[in-house]
Amino acid sequence: MSETEALLGDLRAEGDELDGLVAGLGGAEWRTATPAPGWSVAHQIAHLAWTDKRAVQAAEDPQGFADEVRRAWTAPEAFVDEGAERGAAEPPEVLLELWRAGRERLLRTLAAQPPRARLPWYGPPMSVMSMATARLMETWAHGQDVADALRVRRVPTARLRHVARLGVRARGYAYAARGLEPPAEEFRVELTGPDGEWWTYGPQDAAQRVTGPALDFCLLVTQRAHRDDLAVRAEGADADRWLDIAQAFAGPPGKGRAPGRRPGHPAGDDGVSGDRAGGAP
Repeated sequence: MSETEALLGDLRAEGDELDGLVAGLGGAEWRTATPAPGWSVAHQIAHLAWTDKRAVQAAEDPQGFADEVRRAWTAPEAFVDEGAERGAAEPPEVLLELWRAGRERLLRTLAAQPPRARLPWYGPPMSVMSMATARLMETWAHGQDVADALRVRRVPTARLRHVARLGVRARGYAYAARGLEPPAEEFRVELTGPDGEWWTYGPQDAAQRVTGPALDFCLLVTQRAHRDDLAVRAEGADADRWLDIAQAFAGPPGKGRAPGRRPGHPAGDDGVSGDRAGGAP
């Protein structure tokens, strides 16, 4: 199995896990509020369906996608919400089938791309591998919002490696999205995976270092939790600054989540709160 095939298999598995959370929901449960203000479970799934559709368009119709990007940047704070709102207005059974069909089409489309293809996106162009990783990251992050809304604790998997790697690689973009110049030197990132394995990135002797559980790092870079509620630590002023602005997603900077509430805990008992973040595709 090639590296691309393995990654697409993980993307499928991430979607299937979230599908299992929502497939049996009744109509009222689809309207359950999630940690993103104004977004229900339906909005979360609608956003994923909308973004998967845009990823397919980026691969199959680059000019049409470029037109969509130009329209999006005329209202950068609204276009994500508008896409989610349209999808959430569909009956739950229709929305679920749209999302399922879109996931399958996306997997086929990415599998059919030339190995060195570069796909346009809302940030820098992406390789096929990077696009698949970004779709997995968003599925996991929005799936976390759904799980928190439904008060379900998800078991972390090795698929978090893709999210963590994207968060590390997107360091420069996090600065650029805020009009800042990223530090020239590389950082060392050392994370503990779900099974106790050690995931490392960057030179071992780097002065700027970030350490902690992989799950916490992924919650941080997808802006699903405030850094004060996570066991991610920085050594060095630049690394510390990065943890305040880190984002693994393209588009404008997210507002993040308020401190004092960590995903995975029932609301009212260290539950979830805060602004929508990571919603930009």
